[in-house]
Amino acid sequence: MKILIAGNGKVGETIAAELSGEGYELTLIDTEKSALAATLGKLDVMTVEGNCAALPTLVEAGVDTADLLIASTGSDEVNLLCCMTAHKLSPRLHTIARIRNPEYTDQAYAMRDEFALSMIFNPELQTAIEIERLLKFPAFLKRDSFAKGRVEIVELKIEEDSKLCNVPLLDIYSIIKCKVLVCAVLRNGVCITPDGSFVLEEGDRIFVTAPTENLTTLLKNLGVVTHRAKRVLLAGGGKVAYYLAQRLLKNRIAVQILEKDEKRCRQLAELLPDADVIQGDASERETLDSERFSACDALVALTGLDEMNIILSLWGSAQGIPAVITKLGRMENTALIDSLPVGSIVSPRKLCCGTIVRYVRAMQNQAGAALTIHTIADGQAEAIEFPIDKNTLHCGVPLKNLKTKKNVLVACITRGKDVEIPNGNSSFTVGDRVVVVVSGGEILLHFNDIFEA
Repeated sequence: MKILIAGNGKVGETIAAELSGEGYELTLIDTEKSALAATLGKLDVMTVEGNCAALPTLVEAGVDTADLLIASTGSDEVNLLCCMTAHKLSPRLHTIARIRNPEYTDQAYAMRDEFALSMIFNPELQTAIEIERLLKFPAFLKRDSFAKGRVEIVELKIEEDSKLCNVPLLDIYSIIKCKVLVCAVLRNGVCITPDGSFVLEEGDRIFVTAPTENLTTLLKNLGVVTHRAKRVLLAGGGKVAYYLAQRLLKNRIAVQILEKDEKRCRQLAELLPDADVIQGDASERETLDSERFSACDALVALTGLDEMNIILSLWGSAQGIPAVITKLGRMENTALIDSLPVGSIVSPRKLCCGTIVRYVRAMQNQAGAALTIHTIADGQAEAIEFPIDKNTLHCGVPLKNLKTKKNVLVACITRGKDVEIPNGNSSFTVGDRVVVVVSGGEILLHFNDIFEA
C-alpha cells in the first residue's frame, strides 16, 4: 500500500514511524528540506520537498498511484486544500485530514464530501475525550474501550499496600469477586504475557480486561476509594483545555483554567463563560499555592512543555489531589517518569496514531479487519478487536485445544449483549467479537493471524 504523508512535523513523523514498521510504502511531503533529511536518516521512507497543497508537488509525490493521503501539517486550511487537490487528481484516493481549530471541526465533519475527506482526526479533541474518561475512574492510569464501550482494558499500578501484591493470578478472583483477566504486565519496563501462576509484585503495572459494568466492583473490592471529580484545575489553556472544559462543564463539573497569556485568557473567558479562567504562571510556586486551587479534586497538566507538566503533576500529587493527569508530547519521556507519581499519562500523538493505524489496516484487509486497536504497555503490546466471520478458522473449538502464536492472548469474547472473560473451555462463533492482546512486535491484520501455521 502506498501512503503519502503531508507534513513532517511531530505528528507526521510519529505517524510515519508507526506505519513504516508495518511495511507500507511511505512518502513524506514537507517544505523544510532539513527536516525531511533528518527523517530520512531515521525511517525507511521517501521524501518530496514542496508545498503539499500544490498540484505539481502532489504529482511529484505520486498521488496518481497512491492509496491514501494523510494531511497532517500544522495548518487546517492547508490540510483541507491538500486533500481536495489530491482527490481531484486521483478520485479513488482515500484522504485523512488533521483539523485542530474548534471553529472548523464541526464544519469539516458536516462537509466531508465537499472537502473530499475519508476521515478527520483532531488530536486535541481525542485527548480531551480520553481525559474525560479517565476522570470518571481516576484510579485507572489508562482506559481503552472495546465492543462499543461494553468492554475495557484498564491499567492499574500495584502499590505496596495493594490487595493484589504478592498474589498469583489464579487467586485474584477471590479478592476481586468479578470476572476479569490480567492480559499483560509491565515489570521493570518489560511487557509480560502472564499465566495463572504469575505472581504480582509491587511496582507492576497491570492491564486488566473487564466488562465496563464491573469496573466499579473491581475498584471497590480492591479497597480503592474513588470519587468522580467535581472541581477540576486545568493548568494550561490550549486547545485540549478548551475541548475538555467544554465537555466537563456540560456535565456540571466546575472548571478552573490557569493560563499565562492574557490574550488567551480573554479568549477562553469569552468562549467558556461558566469556567473560572485565571491568568497566572503555573511555574511559580506562589501561584500554585493560592487558596483558589486548594479545593480542586483533579489536576490536568496541559501546558505545551512536557517538563512543566511533569513538575505540575508532581506538585499535585504532593498536595494530595486525588486525580492527576499529565499530557506528554514526547512519548519517549514515559519511561523516564514511570516511577514518578504523575498519575495518568495521555499523549495526543499516540491517540491519533492509533486511529490512523486502525484505518490503514482496515483499508488493507477489508474482510475481517480490526474493529478497534489500542496500544498498551508503553507501546509493547496491542489490544485488537476482531469480528468473527465465515472465513474465521476453528469456530466452536475450545481455546485450550487451539495452537496460537507466542505472546498472543484471547482476552474477551462478546456475543450479542453478552460479555465473556474466556477460559480454556470457551470458544468463538460467527458473529462474535473477540479482543486479542499481542506483544513481542507481532502484527495481526486478521483474526486468523493469531494461529500457528
